[in-house]
Amino acid sequence: MLELLPSGADHVVAMKVSGRVTAPDLQVAIDAIEAVKKTQPRISLYTEIDEMRWMTFTAFLRDLGYGLTQVGDLDRYYRAAVLSDKHWVRHLARLENRLFKHLEVRAFSVRHKPDALEWIRHLPEHPVAGSQPSTSRR
Repeated sequence: MLELLPSGADHVVAMKVSGRVTAPDLQVAIDAIEAVKKTQPRISLYTEIDEMRWMTFTAFLRDLGYGLTQVGDLDRYYRAAVLSDKHWVRHLARLENRLFKHLEVRAFSVRHKPDALEWIRHLPEHPVAGSQPSTSRR
């Protein structure tokens, strides 16, 4: 299951992932990301992982397919915060931080949720050239 959460900032897509993630669940996140990309020069992602058990094969394929379409847009992504106490999530976040140079990825423990939210809501000091970021809050 994937549930969108209030983000507190126009450039942030926030979600909670738990149980089994299906392709329709994942499409909700993709649609939210695409909507934010239409109005914001940079986008950040906040994800709470709560006992995620597995992802269906069709969800995996949709995730992979969408990820490949974003390769040319990686400079639009600013930060990704992952909230979880799972060790594998921390290792994956460190790997992603090395792989995606334009995107800052950090894993936060559940007890540091306020820190994660504060960090993810931060806007870059130098926005993408020719764009003016919105600073309003949701």
